[in-house]
Amino acid sequence: MLDATSSLIGSHKITISPHDYMVGDYFAGKRNSDFAIVWVHGFGSHRGGEKAEAIREECRHRQWAFAAFDFRGHGESSGEMRELRASRLLEDLEAVRGFLEARGHSRLGLIGSSMGGFASAWFAARNPAQVLGCVLIAPAFRFLQRRWESLTEEQRTQWQRTDSLEVQSAWVKAELGYGFAEERDAFQMDALAARWATPALIFHGMADDIVPVSNSLDFLMSTDYSGIEVRVFKDGDHRLTAYKEEIANEAARFFTRWVG
Repeated sequence: MLDATSSLIGSHKITISPHDYMVGDYFAGKRNSDFAIVWVHGFGSHRGGEKAEAIREECRHRQWAFAAFDFRGHGESSGEMRELRASRLLEDLEAVRGFLEARGHSRLGLIGSSMGGFASAWFAARNPAQVLGCVLIAPAFRFLQRRWESLTEEQRTQWQRTDSLEVQSAWVKAELGYGFAEERDAFQMDALAARWATPALIFHGMADDIVPVSNSLDFLMSTDYSGIEVRVFKDGDHRLTAYKEEIANEAARFFTRWVG
């Protein structure tokens, strides 16, 4: 069930169940009416931020439709971070796809950052007819595996026993349920690379201490699909906010090739 505010520019709500919903921003655009850009945020983040704003303004300039929704457990959407699952991220993106399709946008361009890059990539692989292309910013291709591999055997056992793992970084403090780890075998990077068939532009920083640049290079080397560009910034960190304008401009150039 979809429920939105009457304004075409501003806050909208996607109702998933009576107490389960996503909140986001959307404007319809005036060109290429069947196409929309979707901003997909990272772990512990939200739909706002400097990179999202740069993308939003580029879409306004080109008069493309734009949408950015908070994942459940993030921002203004319902739910808790401890309910985070890879499958739940894909359910949320499917809800956004339905919201946009109801408004005439049958072709999507996904722009995902970190965890959002992971979710965008898997959604594209599973929905090739709807996703025209992906722009991935420091994509966490090994999102589930890296968290698991960072723990000792004792920490893994405790996580399973208590159904709780505290995660803290410079930007977020959160609690993850064990269901997050239980899906790790279903979302392996090698399996994603093997089925990849979507044009993609990847940005990554060599100074990224959260998601190593080697992840993006390994993905590039692992797939047989040729339509992938990788841009590496030697001094770029994980967030790449210093390059937000360049990323927004290059993302628009990339999608222009496919939108027509």
